[in-house]
Amino acid sequence: MATTTTRPARVAGTLAIGAAVAVALGVYGRLHQPTFRPITTLGFPDLVSMKVWLGSVAGLLALVQLVSALRLFGHLGSGPAPSWLGTFHRVSGGLAVLVSLPVAYHCLWALGFQYDQPRVLVHSLAGCIFYGAFVAKVLTLHSHMPRWALPVLGGLTFTALVVVVLTSAVWFLTTVGLPGGATY
Repeated sequence: MATTTTRPARVAGTLAIGAAVAVALGVYGRLHQPTFRPITTLGFPDLVSMKVWLGSVAGLLALVQLVSALRLFGHLGSGPAPSWLGTFHRVSGGLAVLVSLPVAYHCLWALGFQYDQPRVLVHSLAGCIFYGAFVAKVLTLHSHMPRWALPVLGGLTFTALVVVVLTSAVWFLTTVGLPGGATY
């Protein structure tokens, strides 16, 4: 039986690429002059509605990711996971990222990386970490990485997205209420 060994440089390189993505987003968001104007609402009544609802959907998809990953890794349920679950996990993860992109794009372009309030700083950091961790996680999928890499990077991706959603959509829903006609 052939075994593969992971070179430390491969692990370090994957983590460095993910970190570079996170830092690049943060630097862009900080150096870019925020416009404080909406880009698009994608058919929602206003920008805040779009951000709250798409953020909420991304958060729900993150929970789907958690449950399906636990089932795939044998930590939930009994017996082998259904054959379709791997595809379902990949599709729901892709949808979570896809749904988050218009929100993240607006945040970076119109608002930039902000740090004047603790909640906003945590939100900005977690958003950058989310995309960096996602890139690193995707890079581990088809490379010979140690067994710990995928669950650790998946957990980091999940945690960062949950923090983003808690400091944005959930914060808005619990402090302001349902969106409708709100602006920056």
